[in-house]
Amino acid sequence: MLLEVGTPAPAFTLPDQDGSPVSLSDFLGKTVILYFYPRDNTPGCTRQACAFASLDGAFAEQNAVVLGVSKDSPASHRRFADKYALPFRLLADTEKSVLQAYGVWQEKKLYGKVSMGVVRTTYVIDEHGVVEKVLPKVKPDTNAAELLAYLRERT
Repeated sequence: MLLEVGTPAPAFTLPDQDGSPVSLSDFLGKTVILYFYPRDNTPGCTRQACAFASLDGAFAEQNAVVLGVSKDSPASHRRFADKYALPFRLLADTEKSVLQAYGVWQEKKLYGKVSMGVVRTTYVIDEHGVVEKVLPKVKPDTNAAELLAYLRERT
């Protein structure tokens, strides 16, 4: 089950693409765009990451930081970030603890086959660490632009 608006965002510390630990608390005072995606180097995930990358400066102008999270390893994230020159951090949740805490590790059906996986979801976490907005089942091509428009409207 996804988190609800107004609830404290679950704290976490995960390694980024360089293996460096990143904690949600590192970004208190900034808005965090926390986007969960299924897998590095897949078509939809690549389009979504590149869209966020193209708007990175605009997010920074809104005092927002973008963090991508999947169950891929730091090494996979490094290759993905290098291949597409991604300017933001990708966090490796190989144990799926954060995916589960944020409710995005769910049962999925594809062509009649049932499996567990990441449901593409984006959270906006405010400067105090509280969930401000939840966007479930986002579209990879429009997610970044929708979030930027949202951030611009709220100020």
